[in-house]
Amino acid sequence: MPRTARLDIPGLTYHVIARGVNRCDLFLDDNDRRKFLSRFSDLLTETQTQCFAWTLMSNHFHLLLRPQQTGLAHLMRRLLTAYAIYFNRRYDRSGHLFQNRYRSIVCDEDTYLHELVRYIHLNPLRAGAVKELNELDEYPWCGHAVVMGKKALPGQAVNEVLELFANNGAQGRIRYRSFIADGLDLDAQEKITRRGAAREGEPFPDPHIFGDEGFAERLQALQQRERRSKKGMPVDEIVKRVCGEYKIEAGELVRNTRTAKIAEVRAVICYLAVRIVGYSGVVVGRYVNLERAGVSRAAARGELVVKNCPQLLKLVDE
Repeated sequence: MPRTARLDIPGLTYHVIARGVNRCDLFLDDNDRRKFLSRFSDLLTETQTQCFAWTLMSNHFHLLLRPQQTGLAHLMRRLLTAYAIYFNRRYDRSGHLFQNRYRSIVCDEDTYLHELVRYIHLNPLRAGAVKELNELDEYPWCGHAVVMGKKALPGQAVNEVLELFANNGAQGRIRYRSFIADGLDLDAQEKITRRGAAREGEPFPDPHIFGDEGFAERLQALQQRERRSKKGMPVDEIVKRVCGEYKIEAGELVRNTRTAKIAEVRAVICYLAVRIVGYSGVVVGRYVNLERAGVSRAAARGELVVKNCPQLLKLVDE
């Protein structure tokens, strides 16, 4: 079946992974980790996003999130931008901190929620950051210690995780830890690490999905309903606002002009209209004199421009 476009719909659960550019470390000391977690915790509460699991490694991190009011991109954009600004200022550096865009995978909760919580929370032990499970129980840079009641992170959905194992919190914690301990056998995590499907031998139909083909089809239907019901800013209004920001006339976009400035304006329009608001490349191409493939390439360039100038995102705020 065809690949599903990247989904960002409140109510879905996402496994999110972000890495340092060129594999550079994201956290050089505990102050960095505390700064990241403070901002992360604030955003969980502010955006009413549930976090089932998380762990901070040296050059990447894992999050298991269910946004409920706003899209995942809203939270991640604010989290990554704020941390990159802090990190660059503290270490007197410039440029990108994160490698490309974060990776997000929509998860079939019925099949994979338990396994993903365990997979994410065992990362420090597998990587050697801690030596045994008793040490992981107290480890401050992983959500496991929060579920165990040893640490705190406001906004983490501890009760929701414990309820996966028992109705009673104390019994749920006992069963949860036993489940984590069972995962120390690498074979118990094979279906997560090998990117397998719910049944042996079935590949995932899409790299953005943890689930079988039936789950992918349900997501496609959900995405189509979401697009039909969403009334985003008209493309001509996006064009008008971006052109105004760059102080050019919209008519210049439909001419065969190849200057660097016009190319950047086209790229920003393509990124905002396609990636943020959700229009098709065919529709947007009519406004910027590009074919669908050209719109896709321009949107990729526009993402880099907007990453460096995040204030451009405000142009599509209603």
